[in-house]
Amino acid sequence: MAGQTDAVEHPDDLRRLVADAVAADNAEARWSAVAAVPPSLVEALLHAGMQGGNDLELLGTGVAASPGAASGVLCLTAEAVLDASDRGEAAVLVRDETTPADEVGMQLAEGIVTARGGMASHAAVVARGWGVPAVVGLTDLLVSGDHAIVGGRRIDEGSPISLDGTTGEVFAGAAGVAAAAEVPELDVLLGWADEVRGDRVGVRANADRADDAARARAFGAEGIGLCRTEHMFLGDRLPTIRRFLLAVDPDEEAAALDELGAVQRSDLAAVLEAMAPLPVTVRLLDAPLHEFLGDDSPLGAEHNPMLGERGIRLAVMREGLYRMQTRALLAAMADVRESGSHPHAAVMLPLVSTSAELELVRGWVLDEIAAAAPVEPPRVGTMIETPRAALLAGEMARHADFFSFGTNDLTQMVFGFSRDDVEQRIMGEYLSRGLLPDNPFEKLDPGVVAPLVAAATRAGRLAHPDLEVGVCGEHGGDPTSIHLLVAAGIDYVSCSPFRVPVARLAVAQALILLDT
Repeated sequence: MAGQTDAVEHPDDLRRLVADAVAADNAEARWSAVAAVPPSLVEALLHAGMQGGNDLELLGTGVAASPGAASGVLCLTAEAVLDASDRGEAAVLVRDETTPADEVGMQLAEGIVTARGGMASHAAVVARGWGVPAVVGLTDLLVSGDHAIVGGRRIDEGSPISLDGTTGEVFAGAAGVAAAAEVPELDVLLGWADEVRGDRVGVRANADRADDAARARAFGAEGIGLCRTEHMFLGDRLPTIRRFLLAVDPDEEAAALDELGAVQRSDLAAVLEAMAPLPVTVRLLDAPLHEFLGDDSPLGAEHNPMLGERGIRLAVMREGLYRMQTRALLAAMADVRESGSHPHAAVMLPLVSTSAELELVRGWVLDEIAAAAPVEPPRVGTMIETPRAALLAGEMARHADFFSFGTNDLTQMVFGFSRDDVEQRIMGEYLSRGLLPDNPFEKLDPGVVAPLVAAATRAGRLAHPDLEVGVCGEHGGDPTSIHLLVAAGIDYVSCSPFRVPVARLAVAQALILLDT
């Protein structure tokens, strides 16, 4: 049934393919059209492309972290991006690496370049979520006070710079940027892909704000599989979360929690309203402490913060945190219901390693739900991102309404790779020597990680037959990974909003292969 995936390479090919299928007017023709279009073409059609880059000086090539082209003046801080925006200038944010404190500038930047990081780094994940072109892990990049040096070439702040997030190339000078192509036939094709999927495997989005949720919905998302609450505590909320984390006096901690709860309620209500009546899975706080406190804080200066006091571990140490977030979610659901909408939400507990800690903290969440007595109580599940949780999935399932695999962290821990470092210094050598077939942060590892997801899914459902299973790591937007995940029996994938159309097509193609 399936056509050759390399036969459709350009928008005109897509137009002809869809026209032929419309003329044939049967399901087989529509399914063949769905099978014939490479997801890479769909991704290319959704993003801006570079024009006139051939005459620019190539400064270097890094990890192609978020597709699309961008050009603007070089800005070395988020504040410089804000200043450029005030002047009406396009800006490219260039940093050693980004942190949540940079996000106000990242959102306004036309593009992002970092010296450190890989596909699962902060810069890469945030940029893909917002559709901002990004190149990370540019090893020849050195950032100084008022300039950057790339490949030995000095670029002063305010000078023009360009990047191609699809190829990973960074250029000196200003390049032309072509807008994304308008191809109505793509919407027709994706509608057929949705027919193939039916209710077998869903496609949701990772979104943390109301505008992200609206964008994801416009791209065809069927809900939010990952709403990261830590992204709601940035900007002008950062001093409050710091006050909570550093509080010694119980009254000061309670006051900070009350203030955080008020803004959390408002932000969650906006996301729920934008997505209602589709489901929203809210992950309770799961950020390394140094992202809020900085490396120079006694609490933030952990030797390995990605494996430190984050996720459910922070909740165990500070019982009031997840209780507050649950109350805020319940209040937000009530607010949205009062406005006339019908919210659906679920609570996700992250970075779990033992069934005992899951049972304990889930009990706190259920206590808050029982006290509020909502019309439709949210389900409470967990994120499977540690190998121990995956191997003990049967035990975990007894205390969870759903699983959501966090494949970024699961990959990091299975390999023992630091996801923020390995792509910059090690991955290129491993790939060139054939020590790895692919970057496992880009394509799900078929040797261990994918079988681990499949085995945990089976074990979880043996213990809990109605267990819903999703994937919210960035692999949920990668076509090759999606084929492995669909074969593993998951119920939905969740990915960045701009990858939702690609995921809709890739899931349909995976199902077609399973059916043949």
